[in-house]
Amino acid sequence: MWADAEELYSSKYDYINVDEIMANDRQREQYYKCFMDLAPCKTPDAIFYKGHLFEAFTTKCKKCTEMQKQNLEKLVEWYSKNKPDQWNAYLEKVLKDAKGTE
Repeated sequence: MWADAEELYSSKYDYINVDEIMANDRQREQYYKCFMDLAPCKTPDAIFYKGHLFEAFTTKCKKCTEMQKQNLEKLVEWYSKNKPDQWNAYLEKVLKDAKGTE
């Protein structure tokens, strides 16, 4: 069953080019540090996505737009292949955060 439009996350930042961010070391690290709580989030889209990433992971992106699903898939694939240590650290953080919300 498809979620109703009002149940989806806002598509306001769907225009963000994830491929460009992943290809730019400085930008990619800035986002990663934001999501890991190692540095402040510097852009409105980073703040938005950080606020929804935990729920998106735990619900298998149930409220994601199609573009958000595609972008999340790209991130998972890129980090799994290119930065597995950072990816594993993020997954550990997600699990730790999940235990903190129970």
